[in-house]
Amino acid sequence: MSLPDFSNADVLNQFNTFLADKSFVDGNEPTQADVAAFEAISSPVDAGKYPNVSRWSEHIKSYDAADLPGDKAKAAELLKFGSDDDEIDLFGSDEEEDPEAERIKAERVKEYEARKAQKPKTIQKSVVTFDVKPWDDETDMKALEEAVRGVEMDGLVWGASKLVPIGYGVSKLQITLVVEDEKVSMEELQECVQDIEDYVQSSDIAAMQKL
Repeated sequence: MSLPDFSNADVLNQFNTFLADKSFVDGNEPTQADVAAFEAISSPVDAGKYPNVSRWSEHIKSYDAADLPGDKAKAAELLKFGSDDDEIDLFGSDEEEDPEAERIKAERVKEYEARKAQKPKTIQKSVVTFDVKPWDDETDMKALEEAVRGVEMDGLVWGASKLVPIGYGVSKLQITLVVEDEKVSMEELQECVQDIEDYVQSSDIAAMQKL
């Protein structure tokens, strides 16, 4: 059993729907099933068209694939998508091209797209636990946190924070944030935090959960 063809827009749309109420392909934690699906999607997806897939993809990229448990074959069992559009028969079954039929078909497509556009759009959000490590025990952690919170993005809200000891007198900043999945790229956010070179040695996504 093989994975569906994610280059097919219908299949990608079905995967987007599949992820609407799920954070991962199989269960509540990332597994090799996510790795298999991630590898099968050969190019970046349009976050505007497929927000759930984009959010999931950014999340999976934050993990080391080799460390994740499970079996890649499980992805093919769970992701049995076809390319048929079951929502509505827009085109009928006539094989011969007819100008009037083409006009009616175009009108039906236009009406269908208009109905879809009128549906209220659900804003997908995720809550993230973000770790920021300083250079050493002499790093000013108050200044580090102020600099991190100074990173502003549309769709990003910083939350509670605490210092977590990691050894040799060094503590990391662990901070919670809420992001709108369509607007905020965690990879871009990490790059912005990494640019705080005076205080920040590295950053990591400790946990991420869909709201």
